[in-house]
Amino acid sequence: MALKKLRPTSPGQRFRIAPAFDEITTSKPEKSLLAPMEKSGGRNNAGKMTNRYIGGGHKQKYRVIDFKRDKAGVPATVKTIEYDPNRTARIALLHYADGEKRYIIAPAGLAVDTVVVSGPGVAPEVGNALTLREIPLGTILHNIELMPGNGAAMARSAGTYAQLVAREEKYATLKLPSGEMRMVLVTCMATVGTVSNGDHMNVRMGKAGRNRWMGRRPRVRGVAMNPVDHPMGGGEGKSSGGHPRSRNGIFSKGQKTRNKNKYSEQLIVNRKGKR
Repeated sequence: MALKKLRPTSPGQRFRIAPAFDEITTSKPEKSLLAPMEKSGGRNNAGKMTNRYIGGGHKQKYRVIDFKRDKAGVPATVKTIEYDPNRTARIALLHYADGEKRYIIAPAGLAVDTVVVSGPGVAPEVGNALTLREIPLGTILHNIELMPGNGAAMARSAGTYAQLVAREEKYATLKLPSGEMRMVLVTCMATVGTVSNGDHMNVRMGKAGRNRWMGRRPRVRGVAMNPVDHPMGGGEGKSSGGHPRSRNGIFSKGQKTRNKNKYSEQLIVNRKGKR
C-alpha cells in the first residue's frame, strides 16, 4: 500500500497523509455478504451514555468475513481486493469452485486471479490456510486461531503478523512483533503471509471533521475536567493533574492490567517487551 501527500489547498489538507488505495479493484461490495450495522452513539437500551466520545459517522454496512477458512480442499479465485470501513486491513472476495462467495482478510501481496485454498496438505503459500502442524518453521502468519474451530482471533489488523518459531508435541510457539512468545495448539488454523495495508499506522487525518465522519467525537483531557469528573481534574491554572490515570482511577503507566488467573497465562513463554 502507498500513501499520498496532498496539495495544501485548504488547512485540512495541509497536514493530511492519505492512503492511495492503489490495491483496491472495486468500489461496490458483494451484496450477499453484507449485514446491517446500527449505531448506538455510545448509549445503552435506556438511552444513557455508557461509552463516551462515540457519535455520528457515515452510514456503513458490515462485511461478513470468513475467519474459519473451513472450506477445505476447495480452490478459490480472488476476484476483488476491497476497502472495508469496519477494519484497518483490506479484504478479498473469493469465488470458490463450487460457486460460493466469501470475504477474507487480504494478506499483503495477494493479487486478483490468484488461487487460494485451505485445509490439510495445502502448500504454505500466501493466502493459503492450514494447521500449525503443517506449516514450516520460520513462516510468517496471520489470522491465527487460539482455539481449534473458533475462527481467527490473533493478527487480524493492518500490517500485523506472527512468526512460527518452534513446535513441540501438541503446541506450536509463535513470536509476535511485541516480542511476546506464546504457545498455540498445533491443531489451530492460520493463514500464510502478513495482513495487508501495513502503512495504515502512518495515515494522518488532517482535520477533526474527518474523525467525526468515522464516528469519533472529541476526547476531553482529564486535566481539563473538574475533580468530580476525573481523578486528574481540578487545581488552579494548568496543574499537572498528578499521576496519569484513567477516569476510573486505574494507573495508565506501569500498572499491570492482565488477569494472572486467565486461562492462557500458562501458554505465554515470554512477555511482550522482553526479547
